[in-house]
Amino acid sequence: MEFHESEWNGFRRIDFTFEGKSAILVFPSTPVKGNKWLLKTEYFGAFPSFEIEMLSLGYHLAHVENTTRWCLPEDTDRQAAFVDFLHAEFGLCEKCLPVGMSCGGMQAVYLAAKYPEKTAAIYIDAPVMNFLSCPCALGVGQDDMFEEFFLAKGLSVSQLLNYRDHPIDKADDIIRNGTPVMLICGDSDTTVPYSENGMVLAEKLTAAGHPLTLIVKPGCDHHPHGLEDNTPLIRWAKEVY
Repeated sequence: MEFHESEWNGFRRIDFTFEGKSAILVFPSTPVKGNKWLLKTEYFGAFPSFEIEMLSLGYHLAHVENTTRWCLPEDTDRQAAFVDFLHAEFGLCEKCLPVGMSCGGMQAVYLAAKYPEKTAAIYIDAPVMNFLSCPCALGVGQDDMFEEFFLAKGLSVSQLLNYRDHPIDKADDIIRNGTPVMLICGDSDTTVPYSENGMVLAEKLTAAGHPLTLIVKPGCDHHPHGLEDNTPLIRWAKEVY
């Protein structure tokens, strides 16, 4: 396997190919005990302040390219195989902490639901949970991305009405697996409306007494993701992983 070395925000980075897809691994200067690591499920490099701070604390950071941001089953399976590969090849922990923003949040949910043995916890930020809300914009959302979604998934709006594999349908698996969840959302999100996505998940988890940390940002739209001060997020990550 061929590795290309470079630098990312002051840290050593290698790029390579995994199962035909581009992959990235970023190394901390001094790894934390157990070689714990973050898996950025989509949009590597977007809103990276949390990942950079975790690298400074000794956590590795990795990413593997998806076929589509709308998360085909093969993408979830590839991420799981990627976890195994990084454990075998680089000695990283056999469980990762997925970091998922927007469509990446959906991918983190699917991964944790199907492969709980590979996910210690999940941090999801303005996650897509309901396809009728996003990409279809059939509720209060303003961004219609259905054409892209249809080309990726091949599902029509009429099919989605009776679809039982929306990300929110995986909430019961998350609860059953006991996977801790950090959920950050803006209450004024016009792309992935909180009331139709994150709030629904939060209500399900709360009703079940599930370990959930919820931060709702008043007046915040879909962007920016993350927090101005990552202290609560970092504290949570160190507690659950």
